[in-house]
Amino acid sequence: MISVALGMDAFSLGIGVGMKGIVRRQVFLISGSVGVLHVVMPLLGYGMGRVLGFYLERIAVMVGGGLLCFLGLNMIYSAFRDSRSGGGINISSIWGIGLFSVSVSLDSLSAGLSLGFFDADGWLAVTLFGVMGTLMGAAGLLLGQHVGSRIGDYGEAVGGIILFFLGLRFLM
Repeated sequence: MISVALGMDAFSLGIGVGMKGIVRRQVFLISGSVGVLHVVMPLLGYGMGRVLGFYLERIAVMVGGGLLCFLGLNMIYSAFRDSRSGGGINISSIWGIGLFSVSVSLDSLSAGLSLGFFDADGWLAVTLFGVMGTLMGAAGLLLGQHVGSRIGDYGEAVGGIILFFLGLRFLM
C-alpha cells in the first residue's frame, strides 16, 4: 500500500510532464529513473536511522515541493517565451530527468526512514517502491502525453501549472 501511495506522486507528476510533449524513449528514461530513485532513496533513508527521521521528513517534503514549484514555473515560462530564446530545464536532458526524478522520489526517503519502525522486509518494500514508481510514472507520462496532444500549444503551460500546484501542496 505504501508503494502505491508513493507511486501516486510519480503518476500525477508524470501527467504534468507528459503534457509537455515527450517521446516514448523519454517515458522509459524518466520512469526508469524514478523507479531507481524509488529504490535508492528509501535505502538511504533506512540507513540514516530513526534519530534523523523527524527532521529529514520535513526537509525532504520542503525540498521536493520547492523543486516541483521550480519545475512548474519553468515549464509555464518556457511555454510562453519566444522559442528562439533557449534556456530553461529540458526534461529530455539528464539534468531535467534527474531533477524531476529526485523531486518525485524525496518522499521515498522519509518512507525509508520509517521502515525501521516496522517489522517489514526492507528489500521487498524498496523493490515494490521501485516497481510501482516505474509503472505509475510511466502510466502518468503516457496519459499526459495523450492529453497534451489534444490541448496543443498550451499543454506545457497546463503541465507546469499542475506541477506548480502539486509543489505548493507539499510546501503547505
